[in-house]
Parts: sequence; structure tokens; C-alpha cells
Amino acid sequence: MPFLLRVELPDVPGSLGRVATAIGEAGGDIDAIEIVEHRDDGYAVDDVLLELAPGHMPDSIVSACNTLDGVQVIWISRYAAGGNLFMDLEAVEELTANPPQALDRLVDLVPLTFRADWAARIRPASPDAEPDSPAHVVHATGAAPDGLAWPGLERAARLPDGDGDVVRCGAPLEASEGGPPEAVVIGRRGGPDFLDSELARLGHLVALAVSISRS
Repeated sequence: MPFLLRVELPDVPGSLGRVATAIGEAGGDIDAIEIVEHRDDGYAVDDVLLELAPGHMPDSIVSACNTLDGVQVIWISRYAAGGNLFMDLEAVEELTANPPQALDRLVDLVPLTFRADWAARIRPASPDAEPDSPAHVVHATGAAPDGLAWPGLERAARLPDGDGDVVRCGAPLEASEGGPPEAVVIGRRGGPDFLDSELARLGHLVALAVSISRS
């Protein structure tokens, strides 16, 4: 089964090659790499999809990477979403294939695009709802929890962690004329935390989905 590794490394030529070599020597076979974030402090964050050779454990990958100068493994976990990373461009292509269903299709695609466990499109349960009051679920993936709260978001942002060590974030959906406000909320069990770059991507994809749905 594939594993997904999130690693912080110096944003200089040769760093990714050193990480790839260390992963290979520790018994990992890299299938795909995605740059998640470039930071102002001279570091980058990458997601690496890899397969482990028989008899090797993910701890060996973590140890091999962490011995490199300036490299730190943020997170590693099994990755059951398929054999590749699902990129933003692929998500947009899916959304444009059926504009009337773009908002619900976005919810279906978000867990793959952001390596999350679930996603939900929600709206307040009542017109005068305050933040943290019960929300009505419009559309959700199968693993979404019951009893989601309305986040009252003005922009893409991190949300308080849920039960079971779930990190969450969300982004507002621009309401149609006369319609109720809505939001897309996503969650990861056990982390890692959502980065600023991921929040920006989520806000961008949500805005695109709204535009496509009205085209």
C-alpha cells in the first residue's frame, strides 16, 4: 500500500535529490512528488507518494530523511486514495465537465486534492445562526462526521480540531442571490496541520467551483 510523506527541506537545488536518495536507500520507491509550499525562510514543504519494499517499515523512511541536514519529516501515513496525487488542475477539469454539479463534485474531490479524510458542504441550520451553531449538510463524503457546526467564515481558515484528533479547515462559498451562506469544510485525522498555502488553494478552488457552477 502507498504511503504519503510530508517533509520540510531547504528550498535549494539538490535538496529534493538528497531526500529521494535517502528514501530509496531506506527501501522506498517514489511514485509522485508535489511541492506544497515555498516559505520565506528558505524552506519548502513537499508531499511524497511512495511504496515501501517488503520487509521495510515507514519508520526507516522517517529516520533516513531526518538524518539529512535541514530536513524534517512532518508526517507519514498510509495513503489509500489511489496510485497518484490528485492535482488542482485535474480537479478543475472534473468541475468543468458538469457545471451544474460543480459544487457537490468539489466536495467529492477535495479529500483527494488535499490528502484529507472527508469533506462537506454545509449551510446554517437557521437563518439567524451564529458561529458554532448546528449546520445543515448539503453534500458530504462518506467519512464526514455527524453534527458539524457552522463556522461562520469570511475567508479560508483553520478551524478548531474535532473529536478524535481531526484537524480541520474551511472556506466560504459565495451565496447565490437570495440564497443562504454556505461553506466547504474538510478534515484530516491525525494531521498534518493545514498550511497557509493549502488554505489559499482551497479558497481558490472553492471560488472557481462557484464560478463554474454559474456558467
